[in-house]
Amino acid sequence: MAKHVAVLMGGWSTERPVSLNSGIGCADALETAGYKVTRVDVQRDIASVLAELKPDVAFNALHGPFGEDGCMQGVLEILGIPYTHSGVLASALAMNKARAKDVMKAAGIPVAESVLMHRLDVARAHPMEPPYVVKPVAEGSSFGVLIVREDAAYPPQQLFADDWGFGDIVMVERYVGGRELTCGVKGDEAFDIIELETADGGWYDYDSKYSADGARHIIPAPLSPNIYQSIRNLAVRAHQALGCRGISRADFRYDDRPGGTGQLVCLEVNTQPGMTETSLVPDMARHAGMDFPALVSWMVEDASCGR
Repeated sequence: MAKHVAVLMGGWSTERPVSLNSGIGCADALETAGYKVTRVDVQRDIASVLAELKPDVAFNALHGPFGEDGCMQGVLEILGIPYTHSGVLASALAMNKARAKDVMKAAGIPVAESVLMHRLDVARAHPMEPPYVVKPVAEGSSFGVLIVREDAAYPPQQLFADDWGFGDIVMVERYVGGRELTCGVKGDEAFDIIELETADGGWYDYDSKYSADGARHIIPAPLSPNIYQSIRNLAVRAHQALGCRGISRADFRYDDRPGGTGQLVCLEVNTQPGMTETSLVPDMARHAGMDFPALVSWMVEDASCGR
């Protein structure tokens, strides 16, 4: 009898629309692969819903807080339902950008200089010489990210706003120019690297990620062999240092511009990268000869508790 897979999607974070897209795509692909699938739009009664449903596996297609940060993983552990992606600790660690950087730095993975500050203190005076980036500590999909250019006279005044919805503590990070690169990891093996070129020549923001023509994925990224292999190795090392399982994706900046710093840094690790039609990991898998139904099937067969 076919395995019964509950595809968890939606939720109540700011990434709900992205999660619904990921979940629908994954559910369709799993049905194509022959699984019995139940689509679950996750609400706060999810524990009782799953206890009644009794699936063989939970495919976690949630993004952002409560779905990606260890909370849902803890619920699934308590219910004893095998699940995809990383476990409680790795999910919580990777979701907190500052803590994840501490772990990666300790493992010898290059990261950009950064500091944690209250958003109001950042808004009053430049916390470091521009250019720099202000990031919410625990959001995904580039929500709340502010880039402060070299010629900026003031820090971002949006940080004073009463309706700022991304937490009072933010991470201020040294801006690293150059190429935007990303590398997925499946198990303990790196996929090929994608270089991202946005349609408007800017950075890889929410619109670039999720609009059909927002960004061009160049795979394999045109890099020298030594840098290429170094990035793939670093992606696996970051995956292992954080304790990730299943699929993850590490994002990098590499400044090889004429007169640039030559710096290569790992920005973050995504434990539940997007799985929409325009997403990066499905592209990497296709390049490796693995179509979308085969990729999500591998994730279901890899699912377990105690991750």
